[in-house]
This record gives sequence, structure tokens and C-alpha cells, in this order.
Amino acid sequence: MARVEPVELTEDGLLLRPWRAADADAVHRACQDPDIQRWTTVPRPYLPEHARAYVTEVSAGDWRAGSRAPFAVCDAVTGELLASCGLVSLDQTTNSGEIGYWVAPWARGRGVSTRATRAVARWAFDALRLRRLIWQAEIGNHASRLAALRAGFRVEGELRLAHPSPGGRREGWIGSLFAEDLPAPGAPGPAGPDTLDARRAAVFGRPQPTLFATVGARELRLRPIEERDLDAITGTCRDPRTIEWTTVPAPYERAHAEGFKRDVADASWARGTGAYFTVADGDDRYVASVDLRIAAADPVRGMVGFMTAPHARGRGYLPAATAALAAWGFTTLGLARIEWRAFVGNTASRRAAEKAGFTLEGTARGLLTTRAGGRADAWVASLLPGDLTGASSAPAGDEA
Repeated sequence: MARVEPVELTEDGLLLRPWRAADADAVHRACQDPDIQRWTTVPRPYLPEHARAYVTEVSAGDWRAGSRAPFAVCDAVTGELLASCGLVSLDQTTNSGEIGYWVAPWARGRGVSTRATRAVARWAFDALRLRRLIWQAEIGNHASRLAALRAGFRVEGELRLAHPSPGGRREGWIGSLFAEDLPAPGAPGPAGPDTLDARRAAVFGRPQPTLFATVGARELRLRPIEERDLDAITGTCRDPRTIEWTTVPAPYERAHAEGFKRDVADASWARGTGAYFTVADGDDRYVASVDLRIAAADPVRGMVGFMTAPHARGRGYLPAATAALAAWGFTTLGLARIEWRAFVGNTASRRAAEKAGFTLEGTARGLLTTRAGGRADAWVASLLPGDLTGASSAPAGDEA
């Protein structure tokens, strides 16, 4: 592999150059940003001495050692510091490198990370003769993921991060880029502003929203699952009807609810694969759970699931909450079809789905896995965007 020498790169309106002592104040200011502190491993608190050491000692040492290639990303006309981008590791045995970046808060929304990543990648392939670049980020960092996609990376899976950010999740995305994947300077590339990837990144890159539904004169709130809901969830999952018609662990302990919130609900939002909500009454007390999951094999198909607390059954909460969640899925996530499935015989769940607007399509043999590990027949129903037209709050009735 070629020797790594400090260079300056100019591409697509950006100047990428080695760091200078004069950059310290701007680096310190940028690294006060909550997003940079949340998604990277910069020191917390980030002090002026951290910035000075990085731009004068650490970055220069990386170039000398040939272990990294850190660039200050500047506006090619004004010279203003916009971002940091570079190779955060080099593996000479495999001719591979890993790219990393952050963008100063005053420079966001201008495609800086994508343009800078393309410039570094082009230099790495041409000058260093690297064969592959990789990108990693904690799941939930949808802005970084979208920038990587637009730079040409293929996000290929997950791995546990060796150095997760403090307080962050251990799970991370990983992607790779080869020279033939790299778009030309100024080319739109994949994951443009009107694509589903961009739309989903804008949704899941923000905190989970609160949705609203009405049942008669009563208003329901669909909000993220909170710690204070876990006892009620535990009680609901211990109810005989819940045990009969679902595959929740039995006996169900509070630790199961804690794990569900952490490893299923919160992780699904971070991954951008689904949204799990508590349905709360006018006093903000738990009355039900509803979720909407995006099918892995079909990004415009969703699947709903729900359960009601025993004390809240028969009040029409689930049809109203499910219809509100489906409307959000169609309008915000861009779904084209939402499915409901339940074990054959779960008539309460079927009635709730039909009141929410779902159309029963039939019985699928051996579709669902049972608690014992076997297979069982399931009813399947669907909801399309036009089915919600004119839908109103469902009347009270039996519910799952």
C-alpha cells in the first residue's frame, strides 16, 4: 500500500486539508453540539484543551504513523470549517480502511458529509490503492446512515460495536464501499431526498412521536413505552386471555417487560424497523399496547399487533388506536399495505381489527409459530390507505 502523506483535496465545493492549530476554536465550538456528543466518542465534557490537542498533536501523529488520515473539511471558497472527515483506521494487510465523520451544526443540511466522504473515498481508492472502505455507526444514527448511503455505501448488516459511545447502544450498522460503487462528484447517487430511505431517516432520526385517537368523547394518546408502564404491561401479559392468544413468556416477569422495552421497542425505533406504543387514557394511564412493524422483505408493507389491559377491554380503545397508528404508517412512513394476523379462534382480536377497517382475506395454514414451537393456522387481514377514508371511532365491543 502507498505511503500515507498529508494532502489537500478539493471536490464538489469542499476543501479537505490536514488540521491546523487555528482550527481549535471551531472544533471546540462544534463539539459542544449534543448530536456530536451523542453519536461519537469525543470526550465529555469537550474542553478547549481537547480541541487544541487534537488539531496540533493527535491528528499530526496519525498522519506520521500512517494509522489514520484525518481531514478538516472546509468551504472551498470561504475556508470556513464545516466538518471532520477521514480514515479513522487503515489496515494494510487487507488494503481496507474505515471512514468516519461529523458535521458542525452550522453546516448541516448541505450534504457536507456525503460530499466529503466521496472525496476521501476517491483519494483512498486512487492514491492509497485501497480495495474497500467500511462505515460503522450506532443503530439510531440515521443521519450518518443516510450520508453513507448517499456516498455509495451498502449497509449490509449489524455488529456489536467495539467502542460504543458513552450511554449509547452496543449494536451498530456496518456498510462497505468499493471503487465501482462510488458516484461521480456532484452526482445525486442513491438515497436521494425523495427516496424511501431519506423519508424513513427523517422519521426515525427523531424521537418517537405521540399520536392521538378518539373514542366518542374520550381522547387516547399513543406515546412511547415508558418505565412507568412496565408493571401494567407485566400484568396484561399475565392475563389468561393474553397468554392464550399470544406467545409472550409464561410465567411473565417484570424483567421480560424491561427486556421488551430495551431490546424490542427501543431497538426497533433505533433501527427504523418499527414503532411500539403505549395507548394511554385521559389520565395518561396504560390501557393497551399497539405496534407497527415494517416487513424486512418488503419496505412498504407493515404489520400491526396489539393487546389490551384486562380492565380496559370492551371500550373500543384498540380499533381507534390501531386506525390512528395505521394512518401514521401510510402518511408518514409511506406504507402501501398493513397486515393483521392472529391465531384462528381469536375472535376478539379479529373484531378489533375489522372495526379498525381491516378486511379479512382468509386463513393461512401453519403461518404462525406457537408457544410450544409448533405451527398454527392464522387469520390474515389487510388495510390499504383508501380503507381509512371515512373511518371513525369504533363502538365499544369485545377486544383482545
